[in-house]
Amino acid sequence: MNVQPIKQRFGIIGNAPGIDRAIEIAAQVAPTDLSVLITGESGTGKEVMPQIVHAYSARKHGPYIAVNCGAIPEGTIDSELFGHEKGSFTGAHEARKGYFEVANGGTIFLDEVGELPLTTQVRLLRVLETGEFIRVGSSKAQKTNVRVVAATNVNMLQAIQRGSFREDLYYRLNTVPIPVPPLRERQADIQLLFRYFAQDAASKYKAPPLVLKEDAVQLLTAYRWPGNVRQLRNIVEQMSVIEQSREVDAKTLRQYLPDQSTALIPMTGDGKAAGMDSINERELIFKFLFDMKNDLNALKEQVRSMVGGQPQQASIPPVYREEYFVSQASAPHGTVSIVPKHSEDEDVEHTEVEESLSLEEKEKEMIRKALVKHRNKRKNAAQELGISERTLYRKIKEYDIP
Repeated sequence: MNVQPIKQRFGIIGNAPGIDRAIEIAAQVAPTDLSVLITGESGTGKEVMPQIVHAYSARKHGPYIAVNCGAIPEGTIDSELFGHEKGSFTGAHEARKGYFEVANGGTIFLDEVGELPLTTQVRLLRVLETGEFIRVGSSKAQKTNVRVVAATNVNMLQAIQRGSFREDLYYRLNTVPIPVPPLRERQADIQLLFRYFAQDAASKYKAPPLVLKEDAVQLLTAYRWPGNVRQLRNIVEQMSVIEQSREVDAKTLRQYLPDQSTALIPMTGDGKAAGMDSINERELIFKFLFDMKNDLNALKEQVRSMVGGQPQQASIPPVYREEYFVSQASAPHGTVSIVPKHSEDEDVEHTEVEESLSLEEKEKEMIRKALVKHRNKRKNAAQELGISERTLYRKIKEYDIP
């Protein structure tokens, strides 16, 4: 399939095989009514894929609605998606249509679908399976004919294991998966994107475009780009406004790359990036602590539910079974040590998990440092920590972080 016309229509820059494959899948699945799940890191440009699906489908003349599920408060998201009746809750002075009702005959794009509350997930599953929904405060089911395209930047299989996302809904949404590659896997496109953004900024700010020197090109390619295309565009715009010289060398570029000492891809002897085999240790520790905190909470809930009966080994995450052991030596810098204590009668009431450090305090400290670094901009702090902005807001309230 020739994807060039699609790229030109939607302003997609780059020729990496991964991005071309994603466009091909979007165009091929568009004529069907199958549900689509777009996966990829934050800032990779996932939002353009549902537009391609809608534009090349039979629904192209119908409405297209994009909803950021992570930006809607948990208490109002059911009303936003499915509508509500007058008087159904405080402040509901009149009946209101939800997005699924408004988008009838068209396409609805659910961004950050992994942030949906479990109760809302049940409602969404019913819409996908039967095409029916019920307004908040109503008992009457209504029909809608909507194509659902969802996107997420979280690991859905891990979310299922933690119990924060329904497995049946995941497989219903994931009928056709479209993975969007991160910018670090599109190294040949990085310089091309820089030039495009530089020309765009030059036109916007009435100044000559930025030009990269050879050492800056090497640095640009070696950088990991945790914020992906969005981060690259922001940096180009910053330099276009701030820098007087239009020639950018590595020294100048390095000033705009946060944490460049830990975010560089290892280089091989020929000066090319060695890839992602060596992930920086700081990110590993962040991910380890956040995942461990969630898994411990899930384990505690399972243990509470099993009091009075025998523990079900299959339901306990394997990392916590007795045959597994994480020692101080194997954990990053000895950060966490988990030692399952054995009792003589193997009673579940005696099951204990010891933590050498308080995960809550560590998590609180990481959040505080990220907020200070980004001057209390929650969106940027959330991206660095690898969590959604809504999750970060909940953590700030939970830990009473000023």
